[in-house]
Amino acid sequence: MNHVTQAPAPPAAARAPAAGRGRRAMARPPSRQWAAWAFLAPVVVYLAVFYAYPLYRNLDLSLRDYTVRSFVRGDAPFTGTANYAKVVADPTFGPALWHTVVFTVVSLAFQFTIGLALAMFFHRNFRLSATLRALFLVPWLLPLIVSSSTWSWMLNSDSGVVNAVLGAFGAAPVHWLTSPDWSLWSVVIANIWIGIPFNLVVLYSGLQAIDPVIYEAAELDGANGSQRFWRVTFPLLRPVSAITLLLGLVYTLKVFDIIWIMTRGGPSGSSTTFATWSYRLGFGNLLPAFGPGAAVGNLLIVMALVFGLVYIRLQRRQAF
Repeated sequence: MNHVTQAPAPPAAARAPAAGRGRRAMARPPSRQWAAWAFLAPVVVYLAVFYAYPLYRNLDLSLRDYTVRSFVRGDAPFTGTANYAKVVADPTFGPALWHTVVFTVVSLAFQFTIGLALAMFFHRNFRLSATLRALFLVPWLLPLIVSSSTWSWMLNSDSGVVNAVLGAFGAAPVHWLTSPDWSLWSVVIANIWIGIPFNLVVLYSGLQAIDPVIYEAAELDGANGSQRFWRVTFPLLRPVSAITLLLGLVYTLKVFDIIWIMTRGGPSGSSTTFATWSYRLGFGNLLPAFGPGAAVGNLLIVMALVFGLVYIRLQRRQAF
């Protein structure tokens, strides 16, 4: 018979120190913990100072009856949701909400569509592809005041280049910035032009991440160009498209510079959005209405938050 020799088990006293050494090895040294908190502290301070505190102050402004005097002294009475009720009952609320929706939806639709078309075009990697892509980034790199001022000059009713081109073809001049029928569309056009480069860059990066082998397999299966786009490119680009639309939505909802420089929300409020209305209430009058202005700003934040939660919900559904 074969005898198997087993080593005697170490005593419990010998095993305990070994287990203790393992736990001490797994535990993070105090110096590393302090280093981690030291690296995290600047981010926490930045978020608290530039995000949390301004949001708190804006909420406090919207819940109190602030005047210039009470704003300085800090003794404004608490009014609850009275400012929100005042904003909703204001005749400007309905048109401003409609203009905000139209401005946002139309801008996003054209920015995304044109940006995707340009990304597909540059994805072919022809000789001047890199140079032309760099030129398309110029509107994104220019300060908004420069872009808005340029569009104001181009769309001027008397001396604008757009009306000059229309006149060369025998068309009547269009009052782009001074007509209630055209002012909103004028700022939409300018915003689309400014936002196309962002969509181009992000969507082009998404296209670069798609494996070319997938296109080769689809082509071998007999898929034409349209079928490859709708059944390969667009589904694989969906996560990038979703984040592009979400970021574009948040940015477009709060656009102020373009509208204010070009039309100041006019004429007769025909291009007023929540962003310009909030500014006019809080800073555009001799007697500023801080509470209602902050309430309109908070409504914009809520709109962006709702769409952000919808995006997170859709992403979770796709994950499962």
